Amino acid sequence: MSKTNSAVSGVSTPARTALLTSVINRAKKILIAIIVPVALIGFWSLMVSWTGTRLIPPPSEVVLMMWDFTFGGIYDDAFSASLPIHLWVSLQRVYGGFLLAAVIAVPLGIMLGRFAWLRAMLDPTLALLRPVPVTAWLPLSMIFFGLGPRSAIFLVFLGAFFPILLNTVFGVKSVDEKLFEAASMLGCKGSQLFRSVVLPAATPSIFNGLRLGHGFAWILIVVGEMTGVPEGLGAVIMDGRTLSRTELVITGMIVIGLVGFLSDRLIIMLNNRLLRWSPQHHA
Repeated sequence: MSKTNSAVSGVSTPARTALLTSVINRAKKILIAIIVPVALIGFWSLMVSWTGTRLIPPPSEVVLMMWDFTFGGIYDDAFSASLPIHLWVSLQRVYGGFLLAAVIAVPLGIMLGRFAWLRAMLDPTLALLRPVPVTAWLPLSMIFFGLGPRSAIFLVFLGAFFPILLNTVFGVKSVDEKLFEAASMLGCKGSQLFRSVVLPAATPSIFNGLRLGHGFAWILIVVGEMTGVPEGLGAVIMDGRTLSRTELVITGMIVIGLVGFLSDRLIIMLNNRLLRWSPQHHA
């Protein structure tokens, strides 16, 4: 009996040690990651206290605003407990535009990367449109789509489209020609060649483009919600600016940053899962 317990103990001890090491390593990563945010909050509080300015609220006021914006019960105004509504509306616009950009940009990028004649035909036009700031499209979007959510989705789409497209084209063009030769010698042709060679080799660049496009989508939601929409995180920020409520502006910025960060982590998890066969591409 003692031998059995000893054996069980011997088996479980390395597992417990590995689990403890994993927990410690994760805790270290978290502590390292929060050093800069904590330092910035401390610097922010110190500068507000030192300058005595009333234009920038201290962190404590922003915390109260975030609580009221989420749960209510403090200021009891139009913004109290309204976070779920504004967040849900912005999520629809961000991911409506982002997914539309991905659905169009990824297949188009693959075709541009594979077919030189198509690249020669479309690349000059795309190169002409790419440097135009998305904010320059704001008046046209309001003319084309009117005041409302469609203009916001269109602007988010524009902001996410080009990073996804360019990274997809780069990934496909970077596929080593020797891989095609080897696949052809093994009898791999047509759609099988695409599934077995092109897509796996280009996937890391495609995910880089998706991460960049996703980031631009959240950046541009504020611009998109300047088109006269009554709800959304961008609309809240604009209302805060109009009402000179800086704590509300900062609260909206923090919410956008947190949601964008969590969404980016999901993309990284998907990237790591799909590319688990390639350790060097783990984010």
